[in-house]
Amino acid sequence: MTRVYVLRLCVLTCLWLGTMLSAAWAQTLARCGQGWLEQVDGALVLHLKGTPYEMGYQHGALLRDHVRQNMHHLLEVKAREFTLVQLGPLKVTPRAAIETILRIEEPYIDARYQEELRGLAAGSGLSLADAKVGNFIPELFHCSGFALANTATQDGELYHGRVLDYAVDWGLQEHAVVIVAEPNGRVPWVNISYAGFIGSVTGMNVEHISIGEMGGGGLGHWEGRPMALIVREALETATSLEEAIAVFRDGPRTCQYFYVVADGETKQAVGMEASWNVFQLIEPGQKHELLPNPVPDCVLLSAGDRYQELSRRAQARHGQFTAADALQLMSRPVAMKSNLHNVLFAPKSTDFWVAHASRDGRPAAEQPYQKFNLRELLNRRPNPSSPEIPFAPQAAAGEDGEKTTSAR
Repeated sequence: MTRVYVLRLCVLTCLWLGTMLSAAWAQTLARCGQGWLEQVDGALVLHLKGTPYEMGYQHGALLRDHVRQNMHHLLEVKAREFTLVQLGPLKVTPRAAIETILRIEEPYIDARYQEELRGLAAGSGLSLADAKVGNFIPELFHCSGFALANTATQDGELYHGRVLDYAVDWGLQEHAVVIVAEPNGRVPWVNISYAGFIGSVTGMNVEHISIGEMGGGGLGHWEGRPMALIVREALETATSLEEAIAVFRDGPRTCQYFYVVADGETKQAVGMEASWNVFQLIEPGQKHELLPNPVPDCVLLSAGDRYQELSRRAQARHGQFTAADALQLMSRPVAMKSNLHNVLFAPKSTDFWVAHASRDGRPAAEQPYQKFNLRELLNRRPNPSSPEIPFAPQAAAGEDGEKTTSAR
């Protein structure tokens, strides 16, 4: 009887310790409507759910300080560091350039995203104009990406790596957030993003589709859908690789952008150029004039010496890649010094690993990775005793010009 008692006591103690460790590992910070914010092992995870306006309001309210500080820094501090930029025959301020691009692209923006921006502005206290201008900054992102599958990996599974090389000196990493989105009537998905941005350049959905973007040239060709919203549209509507490709193919596009799009269910992936005047798919192992060193069952997209190193590494470990090996593919110098975040997706299991640049600007490739699982995140629930931020109805939105980006 004594041994049984001791055994039961040990089991109860282990369960108690497990509960305490779990509570320390994840903490609900606040709730708003159906949305909530938690901290998981130090990382911010934002859960959004509902209509476009509701999701925007939850985003703005739950990350209010981060959204305001991020947009204030981008639109009022960093903007002063730039000289006038050439826009057609004129030289204008960076903000004026983005506002001009916005006016051209706005007719192509789906109404649901306009409503989400209204919610974001209302929840955060930004003006709608500032919320819109800030959300067009991702149109400038550049990067590298790859997908490995079948004979290239040790277990035959697909791994999709995404390297975002962009402006570590802009402080975006101080407002990094994993956004778990459940839009009404659409596919749940995860967005590796920054406070205040509703579009996506790096994401995966629960239907095993993952997408990463790489910027090219073609500046000036703005008559089409914003890149970050095309990526988002694919992530929250596509249930197959073919459906994801169709979102990019079937509609007006801007500038020059390249993508890696992967389907973990079928273990298929493609490289893709979806520019204003070009739509082209690059199959795994396919040779291209810009990608002269193909590797079987691999999609490898980068440029210059970074592409050569990525191809060399993929060839050297071909057939042996595990998730850990795939993470190493994204190390320097494949990642640039301006490496803002790295993400590895295993879309079949919906596992993903994330690393962000450090606050002092050291590249993401030199920082530790944190592992998540999308299905597990979708099953999580907030602590009902956590602080609650009241949700304001949609009528409160649309007060353009009466609010500011001031972080005070």
